[in-house]
Amino acid sequence: MPTIVELLSEKKQLVNQLDSMIYGSIEIRDEKYIYVHFRQDGALMTKYAGEYSDVLYNLIINNTNHAKEIKKHIKEINKELKALNYVEVEGVDEMVAMNIDLARRNLVDSIYKQSMLEGVATTYSDTETLVNGGRVNDMSAVDVDKVINLKRAWQFIMSIDLANYPTNYAVLCQINQIVEDGFSVTAGKIRKVPVAVGGSSYIPPIPFEDQVKQDIYDILHQEEGVDLAVDLVLYVMKKQLFLDGNKRTAIIFANHYLITHALGLIVVPAELVDEYKKILVSYYENENKKEDIANFLKEKCWIRLK
Repeated sequence: MPTIVELLSEKKQLVNQLDSMIYGSIEIRDEKYIYVHFRQDGALMTKYAGEYSDVLYNLIINNTNHAKEIKKHIKEINKELKALNYVEVEGVDEMVAMNIDLARRNLVDSIYKQSMLEGVATTYSDTETLVNGGRVNDMSAVDVDKVINLKRAWQFIMSIDLANYPTNYAVLCQINQIVEDGFSVTAGKIRKVPVAVGGSSYIPPIPFEDQVKQDIYDILHQEEGVDLAVDLVLYVMKKQLFLDGNKRTAIIFANHYLITHALGLIVVPAELVDEYKKILVSYYENENKKEDIANFLKEKCWIRLK
């Protein structure tokens, strides 16, 4: 059975598809102009579709039939959400909305900095072009896909639905699935094979799903604050829960927590990537170095909500 996160993600895609379509009951005015009448959130709406043509007329008819199927599917998803005890909340807390706005304003910068952390060959300009839906000619297809996946993952945690949804194991796996989409058939799934950590002698043990769920639950039930978000980052990174994309997943996962609690953002500055990697490797190899990497994240990577 799909998780709540998966159902919300699917519902959002369907709603966006519906919003982009021209459909409804057709009215032709002055034998030249096509208008459509449709219901949105229970209210009867009228929208100008364009000058009459057979192509537009047939498109609206086809869209109207398709819209019925989409709305039917959305109703089915709502039933599944209700069965999972999900309660939809209208809007979000004012401070959370401000944090979402902060994340949106920093979206290009955040993705660029995460790309630098992962060694993606991109520039700020190319990152901005990709985030805005454009094309670039001087990047590999792999690097382009990594940037686009980061964009999708950030959009996922910035959505209103996710701002009303608690940070948990399901959210973590969904983030990794998005980050690694197209790169791994096991994206979003806890790894079952050994892995090595580049630049370090540390060999992370193979994680077990039930233990991971319990560990994340325990972290999330500490006292709230940025320290909790930092613990989420460090846990995911050190455990290397997934075959790949752990650093990207960890940062975005922690930012979901920060956004839902109106606590700002954590993003590693591009100019501090080398320093961050050195401190992180020290932490991998020596648990006593946890305080060093935690302080680095709080003092140099935490963007407070003002």
